Parts: sequence; C-alpha cells; structure tokens
Amino acid sequence: MRIATVLRVFSVFLLLLSGFMLIPVVVALFYGETEYVASFLIPVAINSGVFGLLYSISQRHEQRSLSIKGGLLFVTMTWFAAAATGALPFIISGAIPSYADAFFETISGFTTTGASILTEIEALPYSLLFWRSLTHWLGGMGIVVLAVAVFPLIGSGGFQLVKAEAPGPSVDKVTPRITETAKILWFLYLIFTAVETALLMFGGMDLFEALTHTFGTLATGGFSPKNSSIGFYSSAYIHIVITVFMMMAGINFILYHRLLRGNLLSIRKNTEIKVYLGIFLAAMLIIALDLFSRGVYGSFGESLRFAGFQAASILTTTGYATADFDAWPQVAKIVLFLLMFVGGSSGSTGGGIKVVRIAALFKLGLNELRYIIQPRGVFTIKINGSRMKKDIMYVVAGFFFLYIFLLMMTTIVVATSEQNILTSFSTALVTLGNIGPGFGAVGPTMNYSFYPDYIKWFLSVIMVIGRLEIYTVLVLLVPRFWRR
Repeated sequence: MRIATVLRVFSVFLLLLSGFMLIPVVVALFYGETEYVASFLIPVAINSGVFGLLYSISQRHEQRSLSIKGGLLFVTMTWFAAAATGALPFIISGAIPSYADAFFETISGFTTTGASILTEIEALPYSLLFWRSLTHWLGGMGIVVLAVAVFPLIGSGGFQLVKAEAPGPSVDKVTPRITETAKILWFLYLIFTAVETALLMFGGMDLFEALTHTFGTLATGGFSPKNSSIGFYSSAYIHIVITVFMMMAGINFILYHRLLRGNLLSIRKNTEIKVYLGIFLAAMLIIALDLFSRGVYGSFGESLRFAGFQAASILTTTGYATADFDAWPQVAKIVLFLLMFVGGSSGSTGGGIKVVRIAALFKLGLNELRYIIQPRGVFTIKINGSRMKKDIMYVVAGFFFLYIFLLMMTTIVVATSEQNILTSFSTALVTLGNIGPGFGAVGPTMNYSFYPDYIKWFLSVIMVIGRLEIYTVLVLLVPRFWRR
C-alpha cells in the first residue's frame, strides 16, 4: 500500500467536503444569521489548508491507483474525518458545546443513523439545521461515491472505494467505468431530490422544510428540523409522499437505471425487490389491523396510513416518526422490532442487514431442510434468477455472524451505563443498523443526550461500522491484513 496515493485521494475528499460546507453559509446569509458564517468558514479554511499540504506531499511521489488496502483505509478515514470536521460548526457556534456530542450528532448524520443528542431541535439556527440535514444527504448515496463521480483523478482505484463503501454483498456496475456508474447513481439521486422537494412544497412546506425533509427521506436518515419529526405535520398528503419516497430510497438505485432503459425483465426477476415489498406489505397490514382493533385510530384507513409510514421508516432505517410507536400495542411494536433486523435493499441508501442477505439465508435454511429429506439431492440458492456462488454465501453468513456478535458486544458496553436490557439492546440495534429511534429510553420521542461521553464515542464507531458493512472497518484491525 502506498500512503502517498491514499493521502492524494484523501486530500481530494477534504476539498469536496469544504465545497459543501459553503452551502450553509449561503443559508445563513439568506436568513440573516451572519454571526454563524464564521462557524462554517473556519472549518472550510482548515480543510483547504490540509488539502494543500497533503496534495503537495503526495504529488512528489509516483501516481498510482489505490490498492485494496489503500481503498479500505481511505474509506474508513474519510467517514471519521467527515464527522471530525463536520462537527466544528456546532462547536464554534456554541450550539453544541461538547465535542463528543457534536461528533455524535455529525457522525449520526453522515451515516444516516438519525440518532440525536438534541433536546430542542427547533432552537438551532437555520444554517446549522440545514448542515445537519445535508450530512444525511451526502452520506446517503455515499460521500466516497460522490468523490469518485466528481474527481476523475482518483483513477481506476475508484472501484475499490465504491466497493468498500457500497451497501450490500456485491457491487453492480451499470457501465464499464465505475466513474460513470457513480455519476449515474448521483444523477438519479438528484432527480429524486428535486421531485420530492417539489411535492412536499405542493403539500404546504416551505423550501427549507421541504429540502431538509427530502434529505432525510432519500438518505433514509431521519433528521428533521422539527422536534416532533414528521408528526409535526397532520397532513395525510405529506405522510404519504414521504412514505413513498422512503420506500423508493430503500430500493437498489441501479434498478431505476435499468427501468429507464426499459430493462423490465431484470426487475421482474429481482428477488430482493419482491421480498422487500412483500415484507413491507405484510408488516403494514399486521400493524394496521392491530392499531385498528385496539382502537388506537378511529378508522382502518387512518390506521393503515400510520402503520405504512412507520413500517416504511423502520424497514428502510430512516427513523422518521408520525407517532410515538413505543406507546403502540404490543403486536405492532414487535413487528417494528423485527423490521429493525431487516433493513433496505443492497445498493440503496438504507442500512441494516439488507433484504438480499435475509433472503439468501432463508433459502439456505430451506435447502438444509431439503438435504435432511433428500440426502443425495443437489440444491442451489438462486437470487435474481441466478445461482448464488458459494463464496458469496460464505461472506453473507460471516457478515450475519459478525453483525449479531457486534450487536451483543454493543449491548454489553451500553449496559455499563446502567441502562436496562430493553434500552441497551435497542440502542445497539438501532445504531449498528443505522436506524436512529428505538424503544425504551431511546424511543421516538427521546434522544441520546443522557449517555456518558464514552458511550457516545463508542456508538459513533459502531455507526460507522454499520454504515460501511462491518468488513471494511474490522479488516483494518487484523494484523495479517497489513503484512506484505
């Protein structure tokens, strides 16, 4: 691994991040918040200075593409660096005096977790609220994917970066060049952003509210500029629009490209989207029936609306809420709890284990039952109409084991802060799965401010591990990985 190459690409990322940090400056000037302009210009100046230093150092060495080791190191560095510098506006402005709190809030934004330490969200100025939501939007499709799309100088090593950051067991390319693939994905992301923003404005939101809620929706993040999240709006239209776009964000974005090109066959054969929609519809109906039968809402239609919104929010790991689902009947809460183990589709902005892994493991379990009945039978696991390779199944099984192992370890660490088992396990589940709100003391009407700093730092690392699909980060801790 050549450190100079990693530094060169890392410097490019810092320059890109600095550009996006200028957008809240415009928001601050528009709303007359001139006292907050320096809160963003200072981090921009720091990033720009570090960019110049690192780029000049790396230019003295031979230009090479990133290796696998370099790609994994760069991606992990990028996400922590994004939070480290992205937290500075909160510190400099005094909005969040504690750096541990500011880092937690920012890493929660970039990883699209949506777990917040803020108790009075609406007390923040517009510029900081916009930056808080913009971190969602950048992290949703992937800040590294954006860097690959914008800067050709990253070179052929771009595939290693996208592979390390992309959610799911494998990375599909819609074009032979990974740079073009990254551009297509971000173009679709921009189109969806514009459409949802327009629809939310049509429903009564102003431009600021529409943009920030769109950022949280398409990134499946869940940060809202309102204390009561989407529950602030009593409009059925707004609830439905956000529900639809949350579900759209939880689908593999490459399928949209294939749809635009008229490749309907690959979509009809796609196992993951069938399972994804099937899980959502089943969960929505069960929750709606439970809510209606218990008299929580006056009509089945209203029950269906609230059930659909919350099922979509948890399944896609968005974390928005239109009601305090922790106060719902037990069956509804259990269904939502189970959805926290699923997540969105591979290649989407959703977190969690991912639907394709759940489907593959389910089929593996069925095959084992068939082997018991027919010991001499030959059974294969088919996903999207093709046989799943054995090595990929090993990766899926290994991922699931590590996911459960980390879930248990995180629960134990959180429990050291004297939280009960429900809160501890729920905290571990929603931070590793990048979901945000959970049950108990971290329910939809609560926040994470009560945790001591060491828990916040630990959960910040867990959020990055969950967002980068575990392997990308943990492999850096294996000594053998660094040997020649």
